[in-house]
Amino acid sequence: MITYDRLYVGGAWTEPGDPTLLDIASPHDRSLIGRAAQAQPVDVDRAVAAAHASFESRAWRDTPPAERIASLRRFNTLREDNADRIADLITAENGSAAWFTRAGQAGLTRQANAYFAAAENFDWERTLTPSDPNARVRTVVRREPVGVVAAVIPWNSPFSSATSKILPALLAGNSVVLKVSPENSLSMGLLAELLDRVGLPEGVISVLPADRETSEYLVSHPRVDKIAFTGSTRAGRRIAAIAGAQLKRVSLELGGKSAAVILPDADLTEVMAGLKFGALLNNGESCIAQTRILAPRSRYEEVVTALAALVESLPVGDPRDPATFIGPMVRGDQQQRVLDYIEVGIGEGARLVCGGPGVPPGLRDGFYVTPTVFADVTPAMRIAREEIFGPVLVVIAYDDIDDAVRIADDSEYGLSGGVWSADEAAALAVARRIRTGTITINGASVGFDGPFGGFKASGIGREYGAVGLGQYTEYQTITV
Repeated sequence: MITYDRLYVGGAWTEPGDPTLLDIASPHDRSLIGRAAQAQPVDVDRAVAAAHASFESRAWRDTPPAERIASLRRFNTLREDNADRIADLITAENGSAAWFTRAGQAGLTRQANAYFAAAENFDWERTLTPSDPNARVRTVVRREPVGVVAAVIPWNSPFSSATSKILPALLAGNSVVLKVSPENSLSMGLLAELLDRVGLPEGVISVLPADRETSEYLVSHPRVDKIAFTGSTRAGRRIAAIAGAQLKRVSLELGGKSAAVILPDADLTEVMAGLKFGALLNNGESCIAQTRILAPRSRYEEVVTALAALVESLPVGDPRDPATFIGPMVRGDQQQRVLDYIEVGIGEGARLVCGGPGVPPGLRDGFYVTPTVFADVTPAMRIAREEIFGPVLVVIAYDDIDDAVRIADDSEYGLSGGVWSADEAAALAVARRIRTGTITINGASVGFDGPFGGFKASGIGREYGAVGLGQYTEYQTITV
C-alpha cells in the first residue's frame, strides 16, 4: 500500500493543512490500495503564493528556452524510466486495463517530443519586416509567459492530461499549480516525485490532489493568471464564467459525443478492428471515444451484427490481467451513471443488441458494467446526444452522405470523430464537412504535432505542438 501524507507545494514536500488522509480503493474489488493527503484552500494559498513569488523573481521565465527544454527533457527521461510504475498505478486507481495504461506510455513520449520540437522552433522573438518600406520604426514581437497557471485535470487519463498542460506551460516559462483528482492521488504523487528530481526553481510547480470545492477556490484565486482545464462541459462552463468575471486567460478541453461515419464502401473487418480502440479505449471513459456509429441504411444490419460480435468478444475483468480489454468504471457513482443510461436507452425504445443493465457475472465486487450496443437509435434520443462515458455504443442509420454529415453535426459537441471508407479521397471530403476539432480517417492515430481541441461545447483553445505551446504565452510588441 502506498501512502502520500504530504503535499508537493512549490517544489517541496510539505505538511498538509488537513492531516486526514483519503483512502484510495481499487475499482476492481474495492480493496484499499493507498492513502493520500488532500489539499485544502490553505494549501492552495501556499501553492499560488509560491508560484507568484517564483514568477516575479524571474528565476524560471528568464531561463533561456534551451535550458528549459533540457530540464523538461530530463523529466521526460525519468518518466520513461518509470513507465511501468506509472501504468500499474493508473490501472490500480482507475481500473484502466493494463494494455491501455502501458500502451499510453509511448504516447506520452510522442506528446512530450512534439512539445520539445515546438519549443525549439518557436518564434520567441522576431523583428517584423515593415509593410511600408519608408517606415522609420522597427517592430519587435515577443512571446512572454502568461504568469501563474492553474492546470486542472480529470481522473480518466491523468498523466496524459497533466503533461499536456504542465509541459507547454513550463516550456513557456510559467509557474504552475496542477490540481489533480482525488482518485489519482497515487499516480500524481509519483508525478510530483519525478518533477522533484528535475530540480526546477523554488515555487515553479505544485501538485495538489483536491476535491471540486478546492478546485473552484484555485481557479478563482486572484493571483492565478490562466486556467487550463480538462473535464466535463458542465464544469467548463462554470470555469469559463469565473475566468470571464476576472478576465483570466482560459483554455478548456471538454466533453464529446463523437461520430464514426462508416461510408458504404468501407471494409467492415477493418472498421471493427479500428472501433475496438476508437470507440472503447479506456473502458469507454474517454472524451474522444467514437460512441455514435453512423451506418448507411443499405448496410445497417450488417454493421449492427459486426459491432455486436466485436463488443461481445472483448474480455471484461480484472484490469491487471493482460488479457482484459475492458475493466471497471472508476467509481460506484460512475458505474451507476452508465447503468442508468442503459436503462434510459431501453426506455427510449432503442433495440438492445448486446449487453444491458446487468453487471458481468463474477464481478459484482467491482464497479463493472456490461459493454452494450443499441440499434434503431434516432439522433433525438438521449443516448445519442449525451456523453455517457462508458462502454455504451449507439448505431444510427443514415440515407446518404448529406444525411450522415447532418447527423454527425447534430450535437452540441465537436471534439473528435472518424470516417471509414475504401476511398481515402472520399473519406477526406466527408471529414472536411464535419464540424469537429479532430477527425481520423480509417482509424489513424491522433498526432501530437497538430492542435487538439473542440468545436462548440467541446471547448475553447487547443493543446499539443506549437499551437498548444502558444496557449501559454502573451504577445508583447515593442516598437523602436
